[in-house]
Amino acid sequence: MAKPYSLDLRQKVIDAIELDGMKKSEASVAFGISRNTIDLWLKRQAATGSLAPQVNSRARRQRRITDWDGFRAFAEQNRHKTQTEMAECWPGPMSQRTISRALGVIDWTRKKRPTATDSETSKSDRRS
Repeated sequence: MAKPYSLDLRQKVIDAIELDGMKKSEASVAFGISRNTIDLWLKRQAATGSLAPQVNSRARRQRRITDWDGFRAFAEQNRHKTQTEMAECWPGPMSQRTISRALGVIDWTRKKRPTATDSETSKSDRRS
């Protein structure tokens, strides 16, 4: 998400329009912002009395897993199980997707081999 313009810049633009009599289109060119942005700032000032940007704070969901060392031990103990089976073994409600995300957080991989292996048959054997 883009960072909002500073309150200082907003005030300079609005002062140039209201106090100095500059046109909106001239101010948009002089300050390098769009005219629509100036219109939005003027509407906000009329509605709220302030030019301050809106605060967009998204509420973060509380994580189900808070003890990461305990989860590592749980994952190590249940390493032979699928994520769905791990979710069923977890004390309390837990989904397979939550287990998957948590395994990613602790850098756990379900991959059994560290690198890909070549096929047992060579290319020359496959041609015949």
